[in-house]
Amino acid sequence: MPDTTATIAEHRLHETDTGSPEVQVALLTERINHLTEHLKVHAKDHQSRRGLLVLVGRRRRLLDYLRRNDVVRYRALIAKLGLRR
Repeated sequence: MPDTTATIAEHRLHETDTGSPEVQVALLTERINHLTEHLKVHAKDHQSRRGLLVLVGRRRRLLDYLRRNDVVRYRALIAKLGLRR
């Protein structure tokens, strides 16, 4: 699994930030990437595939929220994480 503390430290807005949308999206992206690699090896693991789809939907909703409230932060996050949109 990815190192969550390093991800949080890289994407936080201030010293005690652990739950901003940027941090949450970054953590979800790490988990999504990890599960994607897992599913390349274990193609028939349908339970993990369903979990991946749940995570992708959660990240999509967080990104939609961020885009509605602050487009500049949204665009910066998309560029930093290298997500398509």
